[in-house]
Amino acid sequence: MRDLKQLVKAYDVRGVVPDQWDENLSRAFGAAFVQVTGASAIVVGHDMRPSSPSLSRAFAEGAAGYGADVVLIGLCSTDQLYYASGSLDLPGAMFTASHNPAEYNGIKLCRAGAAPVGQDTGLSEIRELVESWTAADDTVTVPARDVAPGALSEQDTLRGYADHLLGLVDLTAIRPLKVAVDAGNGMGGHTVPTVFDGLPIDLVPMYFELDGTFPNHEANPLDPKNLVDLQARVREVGADLGLAFDGDADRCFVVDERGEPVSPSAITALVAAREIARARAAGEAEPTIIHNLITSWTVPEVVQELGGKPVRTRVGHSFIKQEMAVTDAVFGGEHSAHYYFRDFWRADTGMLAALHVLAALGGQPDTLSALTAEYDRYAASGEINSTVADQADRTAAVRAAYAVEGTEVDELDGLTVAGPDWWFNLRASNTEPLLRLNVEAKDPARMAELREGVLAIVRA
Repeated sequence: MRDLKQLVKAYDVRGVVPDQWDENLSRAFGAAFVQVTGASAIVVGHDMRPSSPSLSRAFAEGAAGYGADVVLIGLCSTDQLYYASGSLDLPGAMFTASHNPAEYNGIKLCRAGAAPVGQDTGLSEIRELVESWTAADDTVTVPARDVAPGALSEQDTLRGYADHLLGLVDLTAIRPLKVAVDAGNGMGGHTVPTVFDGLPIDLVPMYFELDGTFPNHEANPLDPKNLVDLQARVREVGADLGLAFDGDADRCFVVDERGEPVSPSAITALVAAREIARARAAGEAEPTIIHNLITSWTVPEVVQELGGKPVRTRVGHSFIKQEMAVTDAVFGGEHSAHYYFRDFWRADTGMLAALHVLAALGGQPDTLSALTAEYDRYAASGEINSTVADQADRTAAVRAAYAVEGTEVDELDGLTVAGPDWWFNLRASNTEPLLRLNVEAKDPARMAELREGVLAIVRA
């Protein structure tokens, strides 16, 4: 029997099509989503993967069969779906597998106002319901429901999405900029032309053709090899900066005018500075900024220096969004290049972060590397993954070696050990036999020493 626990992850549905799921199962997820949320209407969008149109249509049919009206917005980025959920005040379903290879697909679900749906907020109930409808031979039979079927309608939200974002960042006075954008054949090729239309930007498009087979490179800018083409193009055309979006265009990575990657922590600090200034100008005494525990120490330092309040959280969008709701934070950032905005229903949008970078760069004469230098104060390892047989044993060994007198230790998310001018975090993957290591230090040599020392124990 199909194991839905392998398909339904902590925050979304993700698996290989048709081996792990297909239209019949998607139809069941649509019905279960309506039953669990009690929605009378929902909004559904999808990315450019070959399987996305049929899977999203089946989901919509399942939802309609359980009495919900369905607004189909068609091709969209994940943050465009969040815009639709927020502006229409409807629960939503986005069909995408983000940066995964072409044979994968998935569903990101949210309640009205783009509120996240994860294991603890409805996703496990949806899985259990679908499991109850699944027979031993993997056939899925959705029980009939004594309700009038909902109606399916179509709506274009791209222009509204663009206008909403442009209303949150003042770009009216920026100087002309040359911007190279690598969409990776993903949904950035759909959203960027509309959002950038009318701005003083000389756009250099790369891989804007929507192609879910990803013929040029994986749509995963977190992997340095997928930034190589953009870095080369920035240098070749003399661009002021480069932007790289992942497959569903909810994350944005930045390279400067030299073609050098700008740390997502530096982008978090830059955007935080702008959002603090905007909130304070509107009368907030101490605007709150959320950052996860693997962002650079630079982020809380900058926030405090500018009169904001930094709040540290676990890694993962559900923790960020939950803490933003509790604290009414104006902005939140993760080192994975997810950026969350109070004015965007606390949802993540790489496009809005990109617009902030354009506004900051275009509002002054310096280069991006000069502008971001003040937000790049430490040497960082980046995330390093190690395959281990016993995650708990290796973590305990690292703790024994480094959690000594004079250090600070916490277990908010994995093991974090900090000294006077360095820290590292070691976290276990929820889905794979991996330990993930992040190291930061004031001195590059000290960072390298810590990195190699911890890795030697992890991989022993």
